[in-house]
Amino acid sequence: MSLRDDIEQLAARASGNYSDEDFALFNEFKASLNRGEIRAAERDADSKWRTNAWVKRGILLGFRMGSIIEMTSSDAPLQFLDKNTYPIRRFSTDDRVRIVPGGSSIRDGAYIAPGVVCMPPMFVNAGAYVDEGTMIDSHALVGSCAQIGKRVHISAAAQIGGVLEPAGAMPVVIEDDVIVGGNCGVYEGAIVRERAVLASGTIVTGSTPVFDLVRDQIYRRSADSPLEIPAGAVVVPGSRAIQTEKGREWGLSLYAPVIVKYRDEKTDAATQLEEALR
Repeated sequence: MSLRDDIEQLAARASGNYSDEDFALFNEFKASLNRGEIRAAERDADSKWRTNAWVKRGILLGFRMGSIIEMTSSDAPLQFLDKNTYPIRRFSTDDRVRIVPGGSSIRDGAYIAPGVVCMPPMFVNAGAYVDEGTMIDSHALVGSCAQIGKRVHISAAAQIGGVLEPAGAMPVVIEDDVIVGGNCGVYEGAIVRERAVLASGTIVTGSTPVFDLVRDQIYRRSADSPLEIPAGAVVVPGSRAIQTEKGREWGLSLYAPVIVKYRDEKTDAATQLEEALR
């Protein structure tokens, strides 16, 4: 049988007792995640993202199989207690990943490609996929199963939400050459297409409508497709008036992400400085 068949069979088993062979199978699965050979979501030939539910079931299986253990020595200044199936991932210089000192953690079962830069402190959760040349800045989070493309800049304090359950749910996707500004948040399986720019403080969730002033459109999640930020869009935090009687009376408004332009030479020139940091 294939790795997929074996993992599906093990995940479907009701028993909570696992053999050495079961743990060896899970470790093989996790090693494939670490190498980027399998991933929680992939883009097909039509550029449509699809979830690999069996991979997410395998990641969830690891939490079920694991036992909470002490992960630090007795003389360590900080104490860590976590599932033994998901220790902190170890790297060597052969991985060609730059992890700057200062308290960052990458969980085992996450793919970190060559050329990725990790500024302290940051955290990458199990199942995440981070492609070549991406920078994860200080205090940033890449959540479980999030898919991050090439040459992405995840700026300081940005949050890329994780989606593990249900297994068929689409994780957050950030495509190639996207800039995620400081204190941004992308959640609930939203997709940010290539070369888009999220200005500092922009929040994108699966249930938040996005207003495109350039193309006179409103983008929303539908029953069969996630919310997508178009390729090259420049998104800023905005607001929209509440049209109820009390909303007008009290002068209230709701948060709304707004597309104010599409990426151009001026935008590109403003982002070139970061290349020197890689």
